[in-house]
Amino acid sequence: MFDDMVWDSVRLLDAHHRADDDRPRDWFAVLLAFGRQFDGAVTHFRDIDLLRRRRFVYGFPVARHPDYARRRGYFDGLTEFTALRTFDEEAEDFDGYESELEDGYVEPPLLYCDAGTALWRRMVDAGELTGADAVPPRPVLLVDAVLAVAEAAEHAGDVRLIALWYTLGPHILVGGEVTGDVADQVGRLREIVARTGAMSVPLPDGHRPTDEQVLAMDDEAATWWYLSVTA
Repeated sequence: MFDDMVWDSVRLLDAHHRADDDRPRDWFAVLLAFGRQFDGAVTHFRDIDLLRRRRFVYGFPVARHPDYARRRGYFDGLTEFTALRTFDEEAEDFDGYESELEDGYVEPPLLYCDAGTALWRRMVDAGELTGADAVPPRPVLLVDAVLAVAEAAEHAGDVRLIALWYTLGPHILVGGEVTGDVADQVGRLREIVARTGAMSVPLPDGHRPTDEQVLAMDDEAATWWYLSVTA
């Protein structure tokens, strides 16, 4: 469910923004992390060329991994997609696989790392990445990325994509409370939702709560979010 929405958003942001605009790189980081949080899958290879062109993903010959000389047998033996971080599921501090790509990943014949990850930092330190490629993505909130998607989607006439993101609700998009830190972004997002009529776009069953379901939540934030958007 979320993978398609995330990738529709990634492709839309890529198409909407100039090639020399680095902001999509920042947004991709949070959007792809969101998709993995809910669906668990690594989806980068849906369009790895786009992610490389936007400098979010970097590819190298496997032999350029900083540990290749010491672990040549291991690296040369990789024949399929492999995330290089290992986990001890029995460890007390094991908290899941969200950091699976931190140490890079191999899809033979190439080694890949995402901007801002641990392997990316090692490649920067080794001089393999320089200039703008050595600058990490700027930290952004999920709602920042969603607002960027909504702005691009309004321009492209993709009201359904706006609706799909907005219907996730305040608890997913902003942690429940619309505080001063996110009030501006939420206000601009709601203006787009109202202007485009996104709340009236038909969505699959279960995606958007009915008015009755919202009221039954007895949740002030959800009631405001879903029931007070006006054109």
